Amino acid sequence: MDISKFYDKFFEKYGNRNEEPVLFFSPGRVNLIGEHTDYNGGYVFPCALNYGTYLLARQIKSNILRFSTLNFNSDEETNIKGLFVNTGKKWINYPLGVINEFIKKNIKPGGMELLYYGDVPNGAGLSSSASIEMVTAVALNDIYNGGLSILDLVKMSQKAENEFVGMNCGIMDQFAAGFGKKDHAIFVNCDTLSYENIPVQLGDCSLIITNTNKRRGLTDSKYNERRAECDKAVELLHAYKPVRNLSELNTDEINVLAKYIKDPVVVQRAAHVISENGRVLEAVKVLKDNNIERFGELMNESHDSLKNDYEVTGAELDTLVYEGRKLPGVIGTRMTGAGFGGCTVSIVRTKDSAQFMKELSAVYTKMTGLKADFYQPEIGNGAGRL
Repeated sequence: MDISKFYDKFFEKYGNRNEEPVLFFSPGRVNLIGEHTDYNGGYVFPCALNYGTYLLARQIKSNILRFSTLNFNSDEETNIKGLFVNTGKKWINYPLGVINEFIKKNIKPGGMELLYYGDVPNGAGLSSSASIEMVTAVALNDIYNGGLSILDLVKMSQKAENEFVGMNCGIMDQFAAGFGKKDHAIFVNCDTLSYENIPVQLGDCSLIITNTNKRRGLTDSKYNERRAECDKAVELLHAYKPVRNLSELNTDEINVLAKYIKDPVVVQRAAHVISENGRVLEAVKVLKDNNIERFGELMNESHDSLKNDYEVTGAELDTLVYEGRKLPGVIGTRMTGAGFGGCTVSIVRTKDSAQFMKELSAVYTKMTGLKADFYQPEIGNGAGRL
């Protein structure tokens, strides 16, 4: 990101070079392991990326909010009268939802000029939406002296996405954007929101993210259906013990599911969540022991469970994963994010990474007709003022 060019674009759009805007950044994230556990009160293990959303923000002496982005041609403006309502499918719903949360806390913004730029691939499952929400939240908190903690901003951003945008996501994406730390992943208990930053020492290996380039709208996907299936499992398991969520069960209890849940599909969904929590707990332990090989095996097991028990992968993700595993130097590879498209995350020996990307690209296009994009990110810090 060329910051000086970003400032130039801001002044081209909004004029008045005498008043400098303030620059903020919030990262995208990749979840290394622990998928579809967050809304089940379970464990997740994401890290913030050095890709994300940049925001230049400047106060103006009017009652107008002006929104613009360099990612596509869309300038929007609206008057500040009170709480906002959802505007349909416009991208400004993400910042508007966050602004609403500030208004509800009696932190009322005045007029502003806002210019966004994101280098998180849109729709790739690396959480561009949470990145936009969190960069807006840290900016408002800073500019209007809100005095809110990062955890407050994380919760407000999640609430904006749940209630304003209408996407029933868990808290992981916003949490990773808020609490990311360079060269660390974040081990989060999504029930208690306790967390620990765990060093990720890849040594002679690299992180590679591969985008299927199969677009999927999360709200149109099976995401909410999976949530309902998990809720159904919890309801039926009350006959066994009074659990609040599936993550209160441990892996030894998977074998009791079929006794209380007669729908085999709901059994599978619950089995994935419980086994995935077990994998996250082991993943944290083996990373502390610097056992990257076992961490890779756990990534592979996670994908197999997401394919077979949770059924959220699809042909494109499976092609990248199962063809990728055949290539030299691959320690582990799995889908990441909600599924049905989006990305895989792989740990590959650095000396083999160029061959991995070249060969996987060719076989993926041959088998699906789509072109994959590859990223070699660094693990970065959380949201804040630059």
